[in-house]
Order: sequence, then structure tokens, then C-alpha cells
Amino acid sequence: MRNVRVFRLLSTLGLGLCFASYLQAQKNDSAVTDTVAAWPALRAPIPVNADMERDITALLNRLSVEEKVGQLIQGDIGSITPAQMRQYRLGSILAGGNSDPGGKYDAPAADWLQLADDFYAASMDTSGGGVAVPALFGIDAVHGQSNIKGATLFPHNIGLGATRNVELMRKIGEITAIETRVTGMEWAFAPTVAVPQDDRWGRTYEGYAESPELVARFASAVVEGLQGKIGAEDFLGPKRVMVSVKHFVGDGGTLAGKDQGDTQVDAKTLAELHGAGYPPALRAGAQSVMASFNSVNGTKMHGHSVLLSDVLKQRMGFDGFVVGDWNGHGQVQGCSNDACPASTNAGVDMLMAPDTWLGNYNATLAAVRSGKISPERLNDAVRRILRVKFRLGLFSAGKPSTRALGGKFALLGAPEHRAVARQAVRESLVLLKNEAGVLPLHPKQHVLITGRSANNMSMQAGGWTLNWQGTGTKREDFPNASTIFEGFKAQLERAGGSVELSSDGSYQRKPSTAIVVFGEDPYAEFQGDLPNLLYRQGSTEELALIKKLRANDIPVVAVFLSGRPLWLNREINAANAFVAAWLPGSEGEGIADVLLRTQGGAIQHDFVGKLSFSWPRTAAQFQNNVGQSAYDPQFAYGFGLNYASGGDLAALPEESGLQGLQEVAGKYFVRALATPGFKAQIESAGLPPIVLGEKNSETQNKSLRWRLLNDQAQQDAGALQFAPHALARFAIRANNPLDLQRESNGDVLLSLRLRVLRKDERNALTVAGGCQNACKPIDIAPTLRKWPMQRWQRLAIPLKCLAKAGGNLAAITELLALESKSSWEVALSHVELAALNEEGVQLLSPCP
Repeated sequence: MRNVRVFRLLSTLGLGLCFASYLQAQKNDSAVTDTVAAWPALRAPIPVNADMERDITALLNRLSVEEKVGQLIQGDIGSITPAQMRQYRLGSILAGGNSDPGGKYDAPAADWLQLADDFYAASMDTSGGGVAVPALFGIDAVHGQSNIKGATLFPHNIGLGATRNVELMRKIGEITAIETRVTGMEWAFAPTVAVPQDDRWGRTYEGYAESPELVARFASAVVEGLQGKIGAEDFLGPKRVMVSVKHFVGDGGTLAGKDQGDTQVDAKTLAELHGAGYPPALRAGAQSVMASFNSVNGTKMHGHSVLLSDVLKQRMGFDGFVVGDWNGHGQVQGCSNDACPASTNAGVDMLMAPDTWLGNYNATLAAVRSGKISPERLNDAVRRILRVKFRLGLFSAGKPSTRALGGKFALLGAPEHRAVARQAVRESLVLLKNEAGVLPLHPKQHVLITGRSANNMSMQAGGWTLNWQGTGTKREDFPNASTIFEGFKAQLERAGGSVELSSDGSYQRKPSTAIVVFGEDPYAEFQGDLPNLLYRQGSTEELALIKKLRANDIPVVAVFLSGRPLWLNREINAANAFVAAWLPGSEGEGIADVLLRTQGGAIQHDFVGKLSFSWPRTAAQFQNNVGQSAYDPQFAYGFGLNYASGGDLAALPEESGLQGLQEVAGKYFVRALATPGFKAQIESAGLPPIVLGEKNSETQNKSLRWRLLNDQAQQDAGALQFAPHALARFAIRANNPLDLQRESNGDVLLSLRLRVLRKDERNALTVAGGCQNACKPIDIAPTLRKWPMQRWQRLAIPLKCLAKAGGNLAAITELLALESKSSWEVALSHVELAALNEEGVQLLSPCP
């Protein structure tokens, strides 16, 4: 009441607006205080080394402003050369998910090491003047050194969470550090300590659990495994790597499970639920923390000074450095991918500017010179980065190839490393059903191994494997690995049994048991976001396979590979046994270790895995987490049978719980039809558009005809026949504006499955997307003229090319326009998002 009276009094004096501003400031200060107070007050766990700090100060005083700014920038190996490193003195390089030596995803380990040598040498070269400061080399070693051919691949974090084995996490971190050092890097972008709350999120498998308690227990163990223990002789030593605990903070709580979206929570929930992994990780000595793409209550984390500076650095005493995520600074209000002083001022010490490093270098330098970034903030950021480099001993380490583990390639996928990964597979398996004790199987029988994933390393390893999405790889890319089929084959034949492999359930000899291995296709980040938890959006392929085998009186064991729990009640009901195997990585034989008996009939290994994510009761139950008041899952957090507990299961309800059509993320035109939320139409200037459906169509002036034809099934494609007398276009339009801005930040592609039916040797066939006003259409005719006639291929256009051509990808109403005034005729069946390395992709590159 007192404030109200004062406000009324001041209003009569004309000062009401000033007082309103004062009250708003008080409210804001209170919110900041509440946010900071919700987090624990910590002290930096590594004692201050006075001699080191003096050395850092001395080095700081020698660095020019340009060299200091360079330390704040990280470029990607696909966009920067060692010569440019020598010139601009950047603080770090990274290898993004699709960046490899020579552009080869399967580049040999020796090429990686040579690249590390070249960049290190460039950063230390003072022949042209300047001060030698070693560059850090960071890489997404998120389930082993997973970018490198032949490395040990551990199960993804969701599977590791099911093990509940903290000491195993420590050992996995240690092995990952060793194999990373072998190839020349000293920085792993791990661990992820997100606490996913919506299983539709495409990064769910990067989280250990939906429970903050389990994530907190694992966080310190993984940090210590990678970095070593504070005070130990090998802490940050030559056989260890530094970590980036990520993504600070709230990445697992975004609305609707949308990657890079907004997390709307109170300060207590943010700290205690989403921030649970950070205090233990910091106490363990984490040297870097990665800022998250998401917003917290509307403020992008890359620009959130309260959480980055007031909470992380001040309240929790973090004395390492904050690194950004892939052009994440560009999402801060008022910023672009090429320039964001606001992110530096908010507390990001090193901008991850993979393909925008030069723009950010110039923009940051200009901001420093103008005073927009103060000398104090600049020196603080550089000091933090140098402190970590000193702790790692990089100034005296020499080239990566000369260090303790450099070039010891026999350690990649070493038998002792694979044994730990195989143990992790065994302990991660969760048994949901075991009707009449069908498991474990006696090995002296004939077994059919079938299903899409039975002999498929890509599906077994998932995303972040040799490339960003984990797609487009071959069996020979995994020389130190066993597929699930290979693991069963080895053990069955060794015991005197036999095995058949079949993709469709056919067999030469009737098996005693069939093992059906199926699951999600590989994905990473937002390309894995789902509209609901319905497996493959209602595909009945595997259900039909299981039922066919059961109809032939063959017991079926279902082994399900996935990055999250999904609704599969029909498949669970149809199978005799059901095993959630997550994304097991390189050691498929670990599954045979548990499902098969010994030759003598004894149990080799029992099931010990427990669900770290609740299994949904319906496909619409995607935010049902342990501890919530209305918690009611199909299988609860912590559920998991073993061989002694019995495994009969009452029939589960087979109604998905979904109402009506559900939009499928990233798919816009499938089997010649627009997906829900979109419409496809043919247009000609001045005439009403013709919306396409399940029939042939034509514009009124006959400038463009749509004729249904076959691709992989009856009338699942259509031919676009352009006539030369008038400009015409095929367009896919969104019913509601579509935001693909996050997808354009990287290597996401718009893929068109096309077949050339008639070529026009002179005239253009253009494509555009996201156009609201003026766009510069991209002519694809030169590319299509090189294609063979009558062959289906995928033309992939980088989204950033569409943006470069003038498309507004933040509010798309017209997703795609194919336009011509010519005699082109092309068939089209699918338009969808895709990733580099996907099978059959023909990349339109470079951007015109």
C-alpha cells in the first residue's frame, strides 16, 4: 500500500513514469537475486597456483589486442586452414559432426593426427611475429572417440543410465580420453548432463536419465574419468582430456520437446532439476562449460548474463571458461551468426563460430576497439582460456604426434577397451517381457536373426557416429566392432548351434527361435524431434514380421534399438520376449552375452539394466516423469526384469492415445502427397492455384501438368511437366508459418527425390524456399542436365543456401517453389529434411 500511495503522490507531480521504472527495476533485481540464490554457493575446487597466475598475467601483457581477440574465437576445421590459424591466432579449432580431414568421414586416424599437428604448429609459429599460444582442438567424443574410424563406441548415454554403474562411467571416460589423445585432440565436448523431460526431444538419448539424482551421480564420475581426479598426478595429464559439461542450462526442458526451444520454469526447478549435474561436475574440476542453444523464460542462454556470469562464474566459483555452441550466439536478440558482442559480454568466453569465425573475429575486434566490450571483460575471458591451457600443459607439450599417446593407433578399439564397452552393453539391456521364460536361449539350436537392425552398425550406433547424424556409413567403416547378428553367430556356432540372417523373416530351415532386431533410424539433435512417441509414426512393418513368425509357431524375441522409450504396445504384445537395447554402439555381441546360455546351459550374464526413462503408456504420454504428481507410466522409472523375477505380462492396451493426424517433423511431401500442415499446388501467374491430391491435375493455361506415376509403390510420385509458353511453378506451402532457422545453422539439407524425364538444354529450372518478398532463385538445371535419365536420385539443397538467396527461414509460408518457363519434366515423390552423408544424397554445392 505504501508504494501505491507514493506512486499516486508522484503521479500528481508528473513523476509516475519514473517511479514505475523504479518499481520494475526492483522487481528485476529481486528476480536476479532469486535466480542466483537457487544455486549452491561453491568455490573453485583447484587451488590457486600463484606462479601460474603470474605467468598468465605476463603472457596477457605480451599479447596484442588482435591476439587476445583471436583467443576468444573457435573455428571449424572445415572452414579454416592452418595458414589462417597462423595469421589470426585463434584460441581453438573444432571438428564438427560433418567436418573431417579432406572432407572424408572415414578418414584414417593418421590423417586426423596430422591435421592436429598442422594446427598446433601454426598456432605456435612466430616466424611472422606474434606470441605463441597453443590452440585447443575440440571434438564431439560423446560415446567414445566416435568421429574416428575404428574407435571404441560405447552405448549412448540413455543406455549408460540404465546400467546405474557409476564406476563404469569413470572407466568409459578414461578410455574415451585415451582414444581421443591418440588422434591428437585434448578436448572432448562431453558429458551432456541434461535431464530430458519430454521424450519427443531429438537429444533424449544424450541424457543419462529423467531423474536429476542419477544425472548428478554420473556427472562427477564422467568428468573424473575424462580429466582425472583433482590432486592426482595425471589430472589433465597427457592421457586425459578436458571436458565441456553441457549444455548450460535447461536444454532438456524445452516446450514441446523442441530442440533449441524455450524452457519455462521457476528458478528452483531450473537449478535443482535441470542444473543438477553442474555442481558435481564443477566440484570434479570441469574446465569448460558449454552454453546451451535453448532459452530460459524467453532469454537465449548465449546472452543470459545472470546465469552465465552471476550464477556459473560468481555463485558457483567456476574459474574455467564458457564456450558457445555451433553459432548459438547468432540466436541472441540483436546478433547474427557473424557478430555478437552481446554474447561475449553476457559471459561466453569463447564463441564457437565454425564457419563464421572470421566475421566474429572482425566484429569482436571492432567491439573491443569501440569499448562495447571492455578491456576488463576481454582480459577476463582470455585469462580463463589461458588458465585452462596452462593446466593442460599445452605450452610445453609439443605437437600432438609427439605426446605420450599420439599415433598409438593400436589403442583405437583395443581389445581391453572393447571389453569395457561390451560390459556396458550387457548392463544397459532392460528386459520388459519374458513370457514363459523363453530367455535365455540355449545356444545349441537353430536361430533366425531378422529385422532391419540385425546387421546394421549405423542403426546400432546411432547419431554422432563418424558424422553428425550417423547416416551413410558402411559395415567396413567399423573394423573393430561386431553387429548384433555377428555376435549371435559367433556364440551360436561356437556352441554347436546354427544361425540364419534374413531381413524379411524368410528362412531356409525353420528356426527354433527368431530374434527380431528393429528400431529407430539414426538421428541427432533437432532432426530427431518427434511429434509424438508412436514408433515410426505407426509403421506396421515389424509388427507384421513378428506376427508372421508367431503364426508359424516360432517364438520371437524382440530386441528394440532406440534413443528413447517409444510406444510399441502392439509389438510388445506380439513378441514372446521384449528387450530394450537402446543404442549399444560397437559391441553388438554384448547382447548375445545376456540372451544366450553357455554351452552347458548356465546363464552367462543376467539382466541388470533398469529404465532410466519411464516407458509411455500411450504415444501421447511424453512428459510423464518420475516424481511428478500424476505419474502413471506403462513401465516405471527403475523397472527391469531379470531371469529370476519372471516375465509374463498381461496384454497391453493397443490404442495409441493419439487423436487425428499428427504432423511428422521434417517431412513435407511424402509419396506424392503433402503431409499434415502443408499443401502442395501448381500455379501460374494470374490464375487460381490447383491444390494437388490423389489425381492428375493441370493449370488452367496448361503451363504445368501434374501426372501421377510410380516410384516405390503405386502412384506414390508425380511428374511435373512444364510447358514453354508461360511461367509456372510447383509450390509447397505451410498452413502456419514454419521456423527452420535453427536447421539452417549447420549442414541440414532440403532433399527432393527426383527423376529427370525430359531435359531442357537451354532454359532454367529454379528452386527457392522461404521467400516472402524478393528471392534469388537457385537454378538447378545445370545439375539435372548431368543426371542420367529415368533414374531416381536425391537432390539436396543446404538450407543455408536458401537463406543466402534471400529466404526468410524464421517464418516460412512457402517452403519450396520449383519454377520454370521451359520444357523440363521431372518426377517428384518426396520433399524432406536430410543430413550430409545420407545414402544417395546429391549435394547442390557450393551455394550459387
